[in-house]
Amino acid sequence: MTALTTLLDGGRYYEAPRWHDGRLWFVDCLARTLLSTDTAGQCRTHATFEDDTPCGTGFLPDGRLIVLTMFRKRLFAFAEDKLSLYADLSRVATGVIDDMIVDGLGRAYVGDLGFNFPPPPDRGDDGRIIQVAPDGATRVVAEGLRFPNGIAISPDHRRLVVAEMDGECVADYEMAPDGSLTFRRRLPCGREPDGICLDREGAVWVAVYAEDAFIRIDASGKEVQRIQVPGRRAIACALGGADRRTLFCISAATSHEDLRRGKSSARIDAITVETPGAGYP
Repeated sequence: MTALTTLLDGGRYYEAPRWHDGRLWFVDCLARTLLSTDTAGQCRTHATFEDDTPCGTGFLPDGRLIVLTMFRKRLFAFAEDKLSLYADLSRVATGVIDDMIVDGLGRAYVGDLGFNFPPPPDRGDDGRIIQVAPDGATRVVAEGLRFPNGIAISPDHRRLVVAEMDGECVADYEMAPDGSLTFRRRLPCGREPDGICLDREGAVWVAVYAEDAFIRIDASGKEVQRIQVPGRRAIACALGGADRRTLFCISAATSHEDLRRGKSSARIDAITVETPGAGYP
C-alpha cells in the first residue's frame, strides 16, 4: 500500500462516504450538510438539513442519493439539487436510526439502534435492521444487534454485513432473493467498529473507532491489514476511485464525550490498496 494522503480537512464530523460517478459523497453530521469531493479535494456543498442530523447515505439505481436523518427518522431523496421525503420510519424504528446502505436493486437497509441518545448505560441487543423497498414498504429483516452501525452488501446480493459497535464484531448475514436476512456468524473486528466496506475478495474494511485504525479482516475474521490514524477516531471508509482501489478513510479528532458537546474536527484521507472494492458501498 501507499501512504495515507489527506484529501479534505477542516470538517466537523464527516460520515457515510459513498463513491459515485467520479466523486466521493458524504455528510457532515454536525454541520448538517450533504457534500461531495473529487479526488483533488475540490469540495461542494449540495444541501443543508435544517431540523435534523444527516447520517447514512446510499444511491438508488436511478442515481438519486438517499440520505437518512437520525432523530426524526426520515429518509430523503436528493436529485436535481433538491431534497424530497422518500420514507418516514418514525412509526417503524424503535430508536435513533444511524447508518444505512442501498443495494443494486434499490432496497435500503437502515440501522435502528433500539434506543435514543444519549445511549443508556444498560443498553443491550435491541438493535435492528429495517428494509425499505422501492415501493416504500418497510419491514424488519434483522434483530438482536448491539448498536448496528456500518452496513455493506456484496455485489451478488447474497451477503450483508453490519458492524455491531457494542458487540465488537461484524454480523454476517445471508441474503435471500427477496432481501430477507438469515444470520450466519459474527466476526471479531476490534473495539467499537463503525463504518465498513467490502472488497473483491470478500474481506471487510472496518473503521475501528476505539483503536484509531482502519483494519481489513478476512472471511474468518482474522486481521490481515491495519492503517493507523494515531490520535484520531476512525469513523467510516469506502473503496472508490477509477479502479475502486482507493480507500477513503474518514476520521475525527474527538471522543464520545466531545461529540456530545459538538466538539470535533474531521478529515478524509486516501490510500491505494491492492484489492478493489466490490458491492455497496
